[in-house]
Amino acid sequence: MQDIRNIAIIAHVDHGKTTLVDKMLLAGHLFRDNQSTGELILDNNDLERERGITILSKNVSINYKGTKINIIDTPGHADFGGEVERVLNMADGCLLLVDAFEGPMPQTRFVLQKAIQMGLKPVVVINKVDKPNCRPDEVNEMVFELMFNLNATEDQLDFPTIYGSAKQNWMSTDWRKPTEDITAVLDAIINHIPAPTQIEGAPQMLITSLDYSSYVGRIAVGRVHRGTLREGMDVALCKKDGSVSKQRIKELHTFEGMGRKKVGEVSSGDICAIVGFDGFEIGDTVSKIENPEPLPRIAIDEPTMSMTFTINDSPFFGKDGKFVTSRHIAERLDRELDKNLALRVVKGENEDKWTVFGRGVLHLSILIETMRREGYELQVGQPQVIIKEVDGRKCEPVEALTINVPEEYSSKVIDMVTRRKGDIMSMETQNDRINIEFVIPSRGIIGLRNNVLTGTAGEAIMAHRFLEYQPWKGDIERRTNGSLIAMEAGTAYAYAIDKLQDRGRFFIFPQEDVYAGQVVGENAKENDIVVNVTKSKKLTNMRASGADDKARIVPPVVFSLEEALEYIKEDEYVEVTPNHLRLRKIMLDENDRKRANRS
Repeated sequence: MQDIRNIAIIAHVDHGKTTLVDKMLLAGHLFRDNQSTGELILDNNDLERERGITILSKNVSINYKGTKINIIDTPGHADFGGEVERVLNMADGCLLLVDAFEGPMPQTRFVLQKAIQMGLKPVVVINKVDKPNCRPDEVNEMVFELMFNLNATEDQLDFPTIYGSAKQNWMSTDWRKPTEDITAVLDAIINHIPAPTQIEGAPQMLITSLDYSSYVGRIAVGRVHRGTLREGMDVALCKKDGSVSKQRIKELHTFEGMGRKKVGEVSSGDICAIVGFDGFEIGDTVSKIENPEPLPRIAIDEPTMSMTFTINDSPFFGKDGKFVTSRHIAERLDRELDKNLALRVVKGENEDKWTVFGRGVLHLSILIETMRREGYELQVGQPQVIIKEVDGRKCEPVEALTINVPEEYSSKVIDMVTRRKGDIMSMETQNDRINIEFVIPSRGIIGLRNNVLTGTAGEAIMAHRFLEYQPWKGDIERRTNGSLIAMEAGTAYAYAIDKLQDRGRFFIFPQEDVYAGQVVGENAKENDIVVNVTKSKKLTNMRASGADDKARIVPPVVFSLEEALEYIKEDEYVEVTPNHLRLRKIMLDENDRKRANRS
């Protein structure tokens, strides 16, 4: 029986965990050739590379001194909590990675809290000690305080601390004494994180993750809880509704390096992938055929936000995308439900609408962005928070929000957040920057990032995580400016845009095609106005008195997907196609809109 350690890596966004795992793979003598390219091995999905964040958890393993270390890379954003919760089920310990300057951040806290509740043993790694003005010893104290506040046990509080720089490929027990490599971390894992206990008896495994291969279909991934699973064995699959189905294990794989290796049997404590099951979900238990015993299912936090998804019915539908019908979108959402645990989808009354529930704007926008890259066209409505009734009172989700800004902008930020019903919890100064903590309703966060970044000249660092449901805080003033709406279909001309610039700011470039009812800009005043951007200059053979003025056009505002979702009003949609993002009114005809307003 080989020696095994199962560890999950926990860190705030951008504290360097994916870089550290890459260096651990190098230390395990895999990837000799990849050192030269400097590309991240783990975040291999396009979206992850562009945004520099981890979205999907991944499993890799290395061999060090005869011990197999299974490493599970977890997402740092609270929006991907569904990923985190199921992944921690596979681990016995965790590597908590903290930036030597920033210290523990709110979203580190989110995942760490889950890990401590599950009783995982932590090893703390303080990364980026090569940064100027870093404060490793202070940060170590902060980590201890944080764990104490999260009710960690005596054993969990007795954690080893390793210092170093993953980017420069060294780790040491003392940050003043750099070493040559990162073996200090690997030694700490072997010495301090417990090996999984060998439990004899009938086999049991909880399915905590999915893999998909076009060759063999869906693959169940999980950690063997008890006993031994063998190839060709008949097992029972215990499902959510209490039913049991008989299945056969066609192939068993364990994780080795970045890939998988086929094996004959897997004993308790190791993480494996099973080929040959059908009709299973994450959270189902694999057990023996006679008297199967299901393990407790994974508990997942409830979604806090919803959006309407609908087919693209604008005049430009089908120009960009391959998949435009309601059947395509319905199938794609069903596929997503298989692996995205925190997502819920409810079919609307008419065929072409779905309400999709998720953990936040980022969670849902990653799904929309992935669909758009796969060639789907769809329209999305304004994000809405989910209201619950608790003890007869109307309650809404609230979040803990931390904003780190330079001192001179702090009053501006406080003003913006308190207008959205946020309450200040604490303020502390760190080297000419201020860290402010608020409690704010989730609906107050929609559209806030844009305003805060504009108000602080791009200096603010914002992070938030879901706290709980609290009584409804009252109405929040959303975007007050009206929209500029295109009057008719055609090509937008610079001449027309130039003459309309005093009305507000535009979202379109000259020579772009528009349709009636499309939102082409933001009005400087509160009401919506219809403008004609397709008007061209009339040419006559009369000589003009006076020279023509050149059209001077202010560059248009270009939205990212999240910004567009946070910007739109209730009567607007974002039209998402593989090459374009357009904002539009739900009712394209001006007379229909007037009638609806009157009624």
